[in-house]
Amino acid sequence: MDDFMEWTTDDQVSRYCIWEQYISKEDELNYMRDIIKPHPWHRAICIDNKPVGAISVKPKFGNDGFRAEVGYGLAFKYWGKGTATRAVKLAAMIVFKEWLNLERFEGLVDVHHMGSQRVLEKAGFVREGVLRKYIIMKGN
Repeated sequence: MDDFMEWTTDDQVSRYCIWEQYISKEDELNYMRDIIKPHPWHRAICIDNKPVGAISVKPKFGNDGFRAEVGYGLAFKYWGKGTATRAVKLAAMIVFKEWLNLERFEGLVDVHHMGSQRVLEKAGFVREGVLRKYIIMKGN
């Protein structure tokens, strides 16, 4: 729990995420219960058996059932070291094997978060454009 809180309470990490910065263990437990546990594909990113981030893949349904969206968060001290890129590549490899109908694996990134854009580029993603007012985060 403490390892998880180390990066989820960091404003440098949470400012680019849809979730608010967690400030208590109760917040973390609620997040794990309400978001992580029921999520169809959510994994920890670990270094030396210590969770330093998380990655999730959310399948789309109905007419969009051939698509899935990746999301990730990583402790700030591991930014710029290739950790997130390796996690995205591994997640893509796994879900393309597990989800046979998957044709498109996509990621949405804050336009101001250049590091995260590089993660996806290095993982083989191609930038297709900017979705203006697509997601309203934290009132912005």
